[in-house]
Amino acid sequence: MINFLSTYGTQLISKTGQHLYISAFALALGVIVAVPLGIVLTRMKRGANAVITLAGVLQTIPAMALLAIMIPIFGIGSTPAIVALFIYSLLPILRNTYLGMEGVSPDVKDAAKGMGMTAWQSMIRAELPLAAPVIMSGVRLSATYVIAWATLASYIGAGGLGDFIFNGLNLYRSDLILGGSIPVIILALIVDYLLGKLEFAVTPKELR
Repeated sequence: MINFLSTYGTQLISKTGQHLYISAFALALGVIVAVPLGIVLTRMKRGANAVITLAGVLQTIPAMALLAIMIPIFGIGSTPAIVALFIYSLLPILRNTYLGMEGVSPDVKDAAKGMGMTAWQSMIRAELPLAAPVIMSGVRLSATYVIAWATLASYIGAGGLGDFIFNGLNLYRSDLILGGSIPVIILALIVDYLLGKLEFAVTPKELR
């Protein structure tokens, strides 16, 4: 491993940065889209199952096939990889947001209404804080998926730690495979730990 770091140390830093950029961008888009959509679906229950099912269907598309579909639309590089990973990140966040908001006790909603809160105020000040732990567990799950799947971005020229892995497979070099795989595992563990801390921070004290 020391020989690997001395030879590829600079590339490792660069490719780790690329990997983080692709993963973070895709996850951020997933949160921006899936959380508001999940909240809206709790107010529009007729279409909720259909939308969540659609998100589930999109996630069943093989990763390589989805990346291939993106190439004619977005070309090669980081953009198609980010879009594909964004699609994969949607389901856990969307489903957990919906379940978290639906899981808020009706008594809480009635109490908020009795205090004179509008529906918007009840959602922001009462329902969303109570649903936050469930939503964050979906974000953590998506983050782990995205970091792992971002290795495939190498196939379409997006860079990242997948470059080491696939070069190692092509050249039958275990050092390159491990040099790409181990940092991916470490990144996933670190991100999951940090998001776990954030989940704890946003959890109301009464629920801890």
